[in-house]
Amino acid sequence: MTISKREKLFNYAFLTLLAVGVLFPVVWILGVAVSPSTSGTLDLGHLRWSNFVDAWEQGGFTQFLLSSLIITGTAVIISTLLAVLSGYAFGVLGVVGERLLFPLVLFGIMMPMEAIVVPLYYDFLPYHLTDTYQGIILAHVGLGVSFGAFWMRAAFRTVPASIGESAEMDGANMWTTLWRIYLPIAKPAVMTMVLLSFMWTWNDYFLSLILVSDPAHQPLTLGLGAFSGRYLVHINLLAAAAVLISLPVVGLYVFFQREFIRGMLSGAVKG
Repeated sequence: MTISKREKLFNYAFLTLLAVGVLFPVVWILGVAVSPSTSGTLDLGHLRWSNFVDAWEQGGFTQFLLSSLIITGTAVIISTLLAVLSGYAFGVLGVVGERLLFPLVLFGIMMPMEAIVVPLYYDFLPYHLTDTYQGIILAHVGLGVSFGAFWMRAAFRTVPASIGESAEMDGANMWTTLWRIYLPIAKPAVMTMVLLSFMWTWNDYFLSLILVSDPAHQPLTLGLGAFSGRYLVHINLLAAAAVLISLPVVGLYVFFQREFIRGMLSGAVKG
């Protein structure tokens, strides 16, 4: 099918407007973050880069950063390991009762967090898991394992079964087949899942707000919420703090964007 010049022009114009609409708020926040005006007015003629240092020191974000690193790093590692193993079991090995068990796993994706967070809080209370790293990490792992199992099961099923059968004929056991055959092939899908899990955990606010009230264990998102309550009139410092908190996610995406796009397009939604 040949696309006319008018259609190409319309497509480019539409995509340009869409890009401007998406990037405009980002550019505006960056401009406000380096502006000396506390009211949020742009003043690009007198850039104040010290806003980032002032926001970080006044907000006491160092402890919040440590908590975010502990929570996010541990949750992503455990979630990735469980996702790979469960996806391999459902997608390659075939588990007993898969037709019953896998829909139950998928039910975790369909259940909204708002419906379970209050019962989860009261379930954690008798075991003293509130206001602890263990509790919030366990909650993130539990919420992410359903998507991880679904994602990796679909990714492993895109690998031709003949490859795994050839490895078995050569004497490879199921663990060797997983680590040396399936994982290298499914690497883009694994990287995509890791990035998504990191983004969801790092940006979490609601779950941490319910389960963690101790400032010593609160992540950066709650620290930013507390900071905004104290410095509501200092819009430039708020913008600077928001930019600093978002940098790890943006940096990881820029660094691994090729792997991310490959994972999204490598057939990971194949059932």
